[in-house]
Amino acid sequence: MSYFGKFYLVGVDARKASDWLFSADVSRPPGSTVYTCMLNHRGGTESDLTVSRLAPSPQASPLAPAFEGDGYYLAVGGAVAQHNWSHITTVLQDHKFRCQLIDSSEDLGMISIQGPASRAILQEVLDTDLSNEAFPFSTHKLVRAAGHLVRAIRLSFVGELGWELHIPRLSCVPVYQAVMTAGAKHGLVNAGYRAIDSLSIEKGYRHWHADLRADDSPLEAGLAFTCKLKSTTPFLGREALEKQRAAGLQRRLVCFTVDDPAKAQGWGWGGGLRGPSSLIASSRKVPMFGLEAIWRNGHVVGHVRRADFGFTIDKTLAYGYIRDPSGGPVSADFVKSGDYALERMGVTYPARVHLKSPFDPDNKRVKGIY
Repeated sequence: MSYFGKFYLVGVDARKASDWLFSADVSRPPGSTVYTCMLNHRGGTESDLTVSRLAPSPQASPLAPAFEGDGYYLAVGGAVAQHNWSHITTVLQDHKFRCQLIDSSEDLGMISIQGPASRAILQEVLDTDLSNEAFPFSTHKLVRAAGHLVRAIRLSFVGELGWELHIPRLSCVPVYQAVMTAGAKHGLVNAGYRAIDSLSIEKGYRHWHADLRADDSPLEAGLAFTCKLKSTTPFLGREALEKQRAAGLQRRLVCFTVDDPAKAQGWGWGGGLRGPSSLIASSRKVPMFGLEAIWRNGHVVGHVRRADFGFTIDKTLAYGYIRDPSGGPVSADFVKSGDYALERMGVTYPARVHLKSPFDPDNKRVKGIY
């Protein structure tokens, strides 16, 4: 995952800047890592990312610059790294914050080891205790991996027990080789981005550019927990979120699963109903990719933003924002009270709605409970 953007935000005003930039409270003790959003003045989500608090250091290393004041390590999606950089630098310049944004994306690599055997594998490679007590979720440490200094962060974008290793460029290959050697007896295999797409949607994690964009608020996207609205700390987009919360959400991101078997109905391209089709659709295997229409009680209420197959629950999953055709707020009761179908290429498939993913709703796996 070395394509990720990796930035350092450091300096005497870094804490002020982080309070304003990030929707969550990231000014926690050094060693903590926080999942957060960055918003625009309309309350739309410009980015979701992880922010790790750093301890000040007078001496630079490949894994942290020398700085005074406060420091944060930002890990952002690679395809949107430039977008994140532009948004942050614009805010820093507009508010004249006395801090630096340093791009170390080309200097650091990253691999992510995820799954029930990840702790056993990495315990053979890293020189630190990986137990829950010694290395809790959403924390980070500088450790040695096969003799090489790396930053280990206990996080997951796929809903499993796991760690990210952020590695200086020259150490990437030997660290990777050490991990693969240690993992051989555990069945460790390489996995690519299509696996990440499927696993992350099954867990219900958002993917910026698809089910989370600059015109979606974190309240609409089910990410209210990333917003420090219970505090009095101002942040970019806060006023818009407070107005939206007071007025009620006009749309809401929901999860759909397509059951199997299902009887599909055909729809003519001219918009007229052709009547029940004789086709019995094995909808469990029907591929969906986004932009499919969402029907509720006979009305189109939105379209699918993101879809994939979930191999653990053995069903197609889809996420989309829905509205109330009458123009009212979209409450949880409104979501749960409807009968839904997803239309793909003129054929509708009955769908079940969920306010959050049905996979591991209690977050047991990221805690190592299988």
